[in-house]
Amino acid sequence: MTREADKSIAPDDRARLDQVFMQVVLDVQAQVQATRPAQAGNLAAMFHKETVGDALQGCAMLIAGWNQNRIDGAGLGRTVKALRALELGELATRMEKLRRIDEEHAGA
Repeated sequence: MTREADKSIAPDDRARLDQVFMQVVLDVQAQVQATRPAQAGNLAAMFHKETVGDALQGCAMLIAGWNQNRIDGAGLGRTVKALRALELGELATRMEKLRRIDEEHAGA
């Protein structure tokens, strides 16, 4: 698996897009925390807890990077992978779009 590179965000774009970025990340955090293991049993619960932890850690990495005017590639990759493992493909796609937030919301 290749490590995704970080992407710099211009300070003006970061200030302008801060609310959108944070809304996406906070929504993902809330939805991940609301998930339950797909199957019963201790093993399923353990893997679920680990995957949720990966998603939340990835979100934390994204927020830390955002505060430094960048999209953290490793955090984004970690979050997307965990979301797909939790069968939250729509959220994973939404997160992937954060890499181009400055392009998709140009002039917004």
